Amino acid sequence: MQKISPFLWFDNNAEEAVNFYISVFKNSKIVTTTKYSEGGPLPAGTVMVIVFQIDGQEFMALNGGPVFKFSQAISFVVKCETQEEIDALWEKLSDGGEIQQCGWLKDKFGVSWQIVPTILGRLMSTTEPDKLKRVTDAIDKMIKIDIDVLQQAYDNIV
Repeated sequence: MQKISPFLWFDNNAEEAVNFYISVFKNSKIVTTTKYSEGGPLPAGTVMVIVFQIDGQEFMALNGGPVFKFSQAISFVVKCETQEEIDALWEKLSDGGEIQQCGWLKDKFGVSWQIVPTILGRLMSTTEPDKLKRVTDAIDKMIKIDIDVLQQAYDNIV
């Protein structure tokens, strides 16, 4: 059992959001769904909480009403092995949302995501300041991360 799970507060579209997320990520599923009973803040029978998994990671989604909104102060980092994986997730998650800089995007529900290559950690942990600067400069110019451009910056290939 996972000790800590992200909890996402939606106005009234948690079920739509969860169905979207499990369609985007492989190995994802709904675990349980709880519905409001009479006297709740939303009509009886409306989804209250959905426990779901994205690639084995447990999440919870609540239809809690319009009290809170998502902000970029919290985001989900998705580490991708290939450019194809970055491209596919970027396309799906940004559809209807808002693309941002340096691999960040906001999906159509307002949730922030960072779609990054796994190689980024290795490139950014270099002890060579000139390599770090080239990689950082390359990322600063990107919207969606491009692995080849990062590797070329690291290797100083012009």
